[in-house]
Amino acid sequence: MSLLDHPDAKAFILHWGEMGTHWGVNRSVAQVHALLYLSEKPVDAEAIVEALGLARSNVSTALKELQSYAIVRRVHVEGDRRDHFVAEGDLWEMLMRIVAERKRREIDPTIALLAELSDRLKANPDAPAHVRDRVVRMHEFLATLGTWYEQVKVLPKPTLVTLMKLGGKVARFIPGGKQKG
Repeated sequence: MSLLDHPDAKAFILHWGEMGTHWGVNRSVAQVHALLYLSEKPVDAEAIVEALGLARSNVSTALKELQSYAIVRRVHVEGDRRDHFVAEGDLWEMLMRIVAERKRREIDPTIALLAELSDRLKANPDAPAHVRDRVVRMHEFLATLGTWYEQVKVLPKPTLVTLMKLGGKVARFIPGGKQKG
């Protein structure tokens, strides 16, 4: 029996694919990830093709993309020469790997460009003051966010879980950080 024979598994895989498009991820990539995440055992590429009804090339591309995020890995199954794949099962580890890769691909280049633009704008007295101010503030904001991420990512998982569960209540530990209304 295929995972897609179970209506709830099928609903999860289809929804994950749909959400992937909202997160900037190709639908096929997200569906392959969902299928592997729900699978009890390693799955070969041909079984993914059959289960999801995708072209072999789409599955191959999806697997490469998921491996580049380090949330899917290739494994060997004894007695089978084909490549098999498994998804990261630890949700915190998966989240941290996705965030790290998106930061590397999207945030870091933006911070680098904003740093360059900020320096040029600060050195150019003819630059419009409001443009200079906004670019400099954006750079400072994203650089601060990047620094915060670098500090948080090294915290032990139990500490991260506790921080997340505390939510806004963490403000009570910061002077003047009481929650509003």
